[in-house]
Amino acid sequence: MTQSLNDPVTSLKGIGKTAGEQLETLGIHTIEELVMMFPYRHEDFRLKDLSETPHEERVTIEGRVESIPSVLFTGKKRSRLQVQLLVGNHLIKAVFFNQHYLKDRLNPGQVVTITGKWDRGRQLINVSNFKEGPKIGQADFEPVYSLKGVMKQPTFRRWMRTALDEVADEMPETLPEQLLETYKLPRLSATLEMVHFPSSPDDVKQARRRVVYEELLHFQLKMAALKKVRKEAGKGISITYDLEKLKQFIEKLPFDLTGAQKRVVNELCAELKSPLRMNRLLQGDVGSGKTVVAAIALYAAITAGYQGALMAPTEILAEQHAETLASWLEPFGVTVAFLSGSTKGKARKEIVSRLEIGEIDLLIGTHALIQPDVNFHRLGLVITDEQHRFGVEQRRVLRDKGESPDVLFMTATPIPRTLAITVFGEMDVSILDEMPAGRKEIETHWLKEDSLGPVLRRMEKELQAGRQAYVICPLIEESDTLDVQNAVEVFGQLSTYFAGRFTVGLMHGRLHSDEKDEVMRAFSEGTIDCLVSTTVVEVGVNVPNATFMLIYDATRFGLAQLHQLRGRVGRGADQSYCVLLADPKTEEGKERMLTMAETNDGFLLAEKDLELRGSGDFFGKKQSGLPEFKMADLIHDYRALETARQDAEKMLELDSFWNDSEYASLRATVEASGVLKNERID
Repeated sequence: MTQSLNDPVTSLKGIGKTAGEQLETLGIHTIEELVMMFPYRHEDFRLKDLSETPHEERVTIEGRVESIPSVLFTGKKRSRLQVQLLVGNHLIKAVFFNQHYLKDRLNPGQVVTITGKWDRGRQLINVSNFKEGPKIGQADFEPVYSLKGVMKQPTFRRWMRTALDEVADEMPETLPEQLLETYKLPRLSATLEMVHFPSSPDDVKQARRRVVYEELLHFQLKMAALKKVRKEAGKGISITYDLEKLKQFIEKLPFDLTGAQKRVVNELCAELKSPLRMNRLLQGDVGSGKTVVAAIALYAAITAGYQGALMAPTEILAEQHAETLASWLEPFGVTVAFLSGSTKGKARKEIVSRLEIGEIDLLIGTHALIQPDVNFHRLGLVITDEQHRFGVEQRRVLRDKGESPDVLFMTATPIPRTLAITVFGEMDVSILDEMPAGRKEIETHWLKEDSLGPVLRRMEKELQAGRQAYVICPLIEESDTLDVQNAVEVFGQLSTYFAGRFTVGLMHGRLHSDEKDEVMRAFSEGTIDCLVSTTVVEVGVNVPNATFMLIYDATRFGLAQLHQLRGRVGRGADQSYCVLLADPKTEEGKERMLTMAETNDGFLLAEKDLELRGSGDFFGKKQSGLPEFKMADLIHDYRALETARQDAEKMLELDSFWNDSEYASLRATVEASGVLKNERID
């Protein structure tokens, strides 16, 4: 090998200073970084038979020009060039957009090779790739890389060929032999050749299998190591609760637990008793009964002489939790207190003082719980509701209020198992996947935007019956760029429409937190009949009297978000309704609206949302925790993800993993993560 993997790319023949600077914009400085830059797709240039090609499939064909090309200019710098081609026995049209300059290169009788999307009904190909002459000297498969600036695909492929010729045979193998044999994976050197210069679809498939598995294995090793270190290094406390008291508490609840609630309660109780620290995520759809599970776990800890803490993201949600939990727990001698930013003066001092000497068993509140002067006497269990609404540091501060207390995170956002074991791979995950008996499904209807009149009349019937309604808009104020309804405009329209009959309120994210709480309190108490809002009502608001929701421009939201919004109604005994106003322009948009109308199952919707929108959009751009992979896809590669997780957990228990050279690359991933240094990672 004349070159080393760590040599700069500029040491390769044909890559000078300028090319090196261009590669730097892609984060490529060394030869190794170049050969490990994978294509995001492969072009298939094999010649196809049009009679066997499905509608709208990408196809490459050879054909003879049968007509003089015609050009139609449709606007400034816009053109449509059309020519007839004879392909076998098919006389078809080839259409070139904004390539009028090709007119002089398409002469009758000439053979050309084109690639594009096949419109079977119109016998037409929209051309994306054109070559004069027959398909000679062109590879059947070509990688397509994500490039920047002036870099061209052919040039980049030439650089890649040069690099691979220099180093591919000497690439050190990064997976142990046992894994290569078990899963029939190609070696790394062969993988690089197949992924960059495939000769068949199977080359691409086998190379991708190898890369995907290795990427997911590296990630799951970090997750498994983090979970292992947390459990073993965390001193934890063994909470020996009073089983008889706990059974009596459950028997006195005003309802029976579902099978899912019983299963999760057993999981939590087993972890409370364990000397290892609990670090668990409790997922449950809207209305699945997470709060009662939390109450049982808190009561268990309290019977063992420990205190509990429950932190919620908003004051109104925290108040609702305090009211509910107090009604269940106080008859059993539990002292419940509420603390928020609104708790001032003498009242606050008394709560803080009583908490520190152990006179308060359960403290419920907002981020006020993590203030420096809030100290617990003997904190045993910490619960964070809607955990994603708090920052890492806020959750850590609350946890550190005790001596290694058990920690439970709760979320009403259904997260598909595929993502749960990835994003929350360092946690144990419990799922409430069963709804309490007797809960009425919310009737959901998708209507076009010209149906607003009948929708408002239907809403008015609910208001006349003494019930309340939500109206959700995607924007706060009018936008010059988006033609969607906005909360301020809709508030004005509905205030006029219901004038003298019903009270309309307005809430959005630009209001101060005190103002938002005031509006929500007025709605909760019934002084506001119809609440116009943006998505700030998405989480945690409980108004059982609200039975109607209208969502404008519903295609602006993902399925998971629409489901969370819909969950604000249907919380009482009356039948509830949700109307989606939308005129989707795409098939995907129509499919989302139909899916929402057909099911109330949040986990099913979350899976569908993930499938339609991808993992990045599922959590939103600001959501951290989702890893970026070169090839792996969390939805389509879920089987490999699960296999990698199982392999990672087994691997960490092997002496050979920590000692043998063939595990060096995988071991380096764990060591580089900082997990083994007992660094705190949340």
